[in-house]
Amino acid sequence: MSNKKLMYLKNNIKVEPLVNTWYAWSFLISPMTASMIIANAHLKIMKSYIQSPEVHERALKHPEMLGGPFIDCPANKVQDIANLIDKIETDYGQVMEFEGAVRELDSLLKEEAVGMSMQDLYSKVPQGLRGYVELFYDLNHKPSFRFIERLLYKSKYFLESAQSAFLEEINDDYRPFALGTPRLLSEEQIHCKLPFSSLLWDKLFRLKCNPVTIEQLQDFLTEFSQEAQIHPNALSEFFTNIPPKISSVENRYQGDGVRIRYFGHACILVESKHTSILIDPAISYTYPNGLDRYSYEDLPLNIDYLLITHAHQDHVMLEHLLQLRHKIDTVIVPRSGAGELQDPSLKLFFESFGYLKVLEIDEMETINIPGGSITGVPFLGEHSDLNIRTKIAHLIQQNGKTILCAADSNNIESEIYRHVKKQIQHIDVLLLGMECSGAPLSWLYGPLLLSPITRKMDQSRRLDGSNVSFRQARVSSYLAKKDLSLKLIHSGSNPFVGH
Repeated sequence: MSNKKLMYLKNNIKVEPLVNTWYAWSFLISPMTASMIIANAHLKIMKSYIQSPEVHERALKHPEMLGGPFIDCPANKVQDIANLIDKIETDYGQVMEFEGAVRELDSLLKEEAVGMSMQDLYSKVPQGLRGYVELFYDLNHKPSFRFIERLLYKSKYFLESAQSAFLEEINDDYRPFALGTPRLLSEEQIHCKLPFSSLLWDKLFRLKCNPVTIEQLQDFLTEFSQEAQIHPNALSEFFTNIPPKISSVENRYQGDGVRIRYFGHACILVESKHTSILIDPAISYTYPNGLDRYSYEDLPLNIDYLLITHAHQDHVMLEHLLQLRHKIDTVIVPRSGAGELQDPSLKLFFESFGYLKVLEIDEMETINIPGGSITGVPFLGEHSDLNIRTKIAHLIQQNGKTILCAADSNNIESEIYRHVKKQIQHIDVLLLGMECSGAPLSWLYGPLLLSPITRKMDQSRRLDGSNVSFRQARVSSYLAKKDLSLKLIHSGSNPFVGH
């Protein structure tokens, strides 16, 4: 059969997963955090825009305001935003109910949980939360609560019906800030009302490297368009008979050593002839831009392990997780804090997202894999001093080589790593992001806070990562240009590494 009769999905087709047409991330999937963010961030920002659209428009002309609580829409979009507010409040009234119940429960505990037994307080828990929470004291007798999160995923608070995605063809790198503004449909975008767990997404993105005949493609598009509620011909221009530059089979590494490819941000692909391991996926699309970089076309047909370091939006990118799901066998995520509001489970998120095999790894726990192992290493910093367990650095051992992927981990307490070093001895490659002065506490966690904070507190408790040294910047530049030949990276503040 000739290649001209085979059709591929173009490699520059972008997907934007959405919740209520806002760019989706893991906290908008978990029921215990989604309601808080929608009520305390999305609705507040949209109502502010309706009151003063010109203020929002003027604010975003200043680069320092990007990422702030401003809608990035022209002032003439007031009616579109008002319609979205009405839809959310009408179709998802449980959002407001949940958020109000959480605040009512918090007030109840502050007023009545004074060190005595909590048994009688269960009958006073707001009706919307009854059966979903456990009450407890910490060792200083301060009252708190945790959610039974898996039950919430089976409740009315799990907003799967609010999930959808935009599809469009892109040809340049520019994008506006994604998290601060709802997506309003343009002529170039196709709005697919299809939940993320649908297997039709796998069928679609598999076509990037597994072509089908024109007849098979037409059958698929008929099925997809019916489920996604789009016009049958809406996606017809998204396909080509030109195959990828390198086949996914050829992309599989067959050497005797270890190959590391840097895809950008905290994303690397570690390969040996035994396994392929992808960390914190952030993958570029393919289109002419004069840059020599890895893209979706450089991934192997199958990825054995997907590793996630922590739950922040730039490390759990749903846009890529949806496109990669059909390639991935096993996901390994940090163990969660067991239902605390600020620490939703990544395991439950990935399962709800349609991944079938999701494992949790704890600090200094090892999972054996072909050709080596993966060990969880403590991850401090980057979380504004909140009690968040869902963060881990991954130590990968393959073919006698050791790679530590520490993402945004901060060396706040170096004694931890001196203890860890006794078990690990050495590393060959360290991947560590630098963020010397991150965003303040409220930027990410503000919608979840149950008590007000002062500006001084907010500015003090930042999402700080490492400030290791300028040498790491040189290494990142080197990694971006070519495959990495394993070598020792020296950093004076890192007790793993000698000089």
